[in-house]
Amino acid sequence: MIILNINGKEAQLDVSDDMPILWALRDVMHLTGTKFGCGMAQCGACTVHLDGQAIRSCITPIAAAVGKKITTIEDVQNDKVGQAVQAAWSEVDVVQCGYCQSGQIMAATALLTTNQKPTDADIDAAMSGNICRCGTYPRIRAAIHAAATKLA
Repeated sequence: MIILNINGKEAQLDVSDDMPILWALRDVMHLTGTKFGCGMAQCGACTVHLDGQAIRSCITPIAAAVGKKITTIEDVQNDKVGQAVQAAWSEVDVVQCGYCQSGQIMAATALLTTNQKPTDADIDAAMSGNICRCGTYPRIRAAIHAAATKLA
């Protein structure tokens, strides 16, 4: 039995230590906001926070999360920075198909948690591992700047 902190709540999971966090979240916890993309940490669709750091849940084993806090898109609205990011996403109308957006929001929230005045270069560097097949990158950058303004 593995005990985890997921979105501020303790969860006991009867899963293998090497199960990727993504599958524990989606298949065991039924938290389906985190998406499966490439399965190789190349696209960022599976981004969640582990102790506040953006990680790729598709390649991170559940054993790496023991004693740490996992935050998913389902809980990001309970964070001041996450609220600002989600509000900016809506205001800027970032989403097209939306598939990658939970990972994008999680990566943006992690960025703005550590850097509340990011430059375009900071944003590009932080978001470079999150791929959007619709090409919403200019709107993602605008939304991150809008969220940073809200947090100032």
